[in-house]
Amino acid sequence: MPKHLISIHDFSRDEILKTLKAAAAFEQNPSQPIFADKVIASIFFEPSTRTRLSFETAANRLGARVIGFSDIGNTSVTKGETLKDTIKMVSNYADLIVIRHPLDGSARYASEVSSVPVINAGDGTNQHPTQTMLDLYSILKTQGRLENLKINMVGDLKYGRTVHSLLQAMSHFNPSFLFTSPDELKMPQEYKEYLKKLNIPYQETKQLSDGINDADIIYMTRVQRERFTDPIEYERVKNIYSLNLSMISNCKPNMKILHPLPRVNEISQDVDSSNHAYYFEQAENGVYTRMAIIALLLGVENL
Repeated sequence: MPKHLISIHDFSRDEILKTLKAAAAFEQNPSQPIFADKVIASIFFEPSTRTRLSFETAANRLGARVIGFSDIGNTSVTKGETLKDTIKMVSNYADLIVIRHPLDGSARYASEVSSVPVINAGDGTNQHPTQTMLDLYSILKTQGRLENLKINMVGDLKYGRTVHSLLQAMSHFNPSFLFTSPDELKMPQEYKEYLKKLNIPYQETKQLSDGINDADIIYMTRVQRERFTDPIEYERVKNIYSLNLSMISNCKPNMKILHPLPRVNEISQDVDSSNHAYYFEQAENGVYTRMAIIALLLGVENL
């Protein structure tokens, strides 16, 4: 296994499958205090609920102690301390660092100056590899396979780090994609070029109805207000898609709706009771996959 998890590219296909197998083992037996002698630092320079709490739950279920912060207003960053100095200091205290930061590339930089493993819990619009691992685990659990699936990604495909990471991870498994977004939020060209090089088919549409009935996975995303520098642009696109119960009446029986959460208006609450809704179970899967990632990065081989 690599020392750090910064990008989903840090894990090979085999390492992804190994991590998913370990996640399944932890789901069967979630309380395994194998790291009672370890300290894990959870340092969040950007707000988070699910990611931070699921990491801390994972660490606690593994028996580790958790230190860190979720509000930089209470740290020396407000005094002008650099990211380098913060990471150097924290790596003296902890056996592993989980970091979320608003700047692209910040997690990779942290891994270069840290003396302990670093896990990227989201860096700007760049990557969110642990979300991707729980997404893969959710897809595997609901579909029984990762290979040859049709995935419709909907919403903010420009700034959405979750879709960027998932696209790259699924490229190991012969998928086909439909990208549903307005022009302002289209999938960046670099990711489309990536798919072209691998001969992975994709289509683009602006209409949500185009990609519902033949999809195996509908991956909804919210339009992220915090990523917009122009509030007028945000207001124009914030409610552009809303998936409701009537829209999925003719979908495939196996189709599942995923969402990295938090949800705003893009999935109507009447969908929650549908057998196709899986986003709350998806969030629960984050605990097991993050337990697996922590364990593997800290050198546990036999799970």
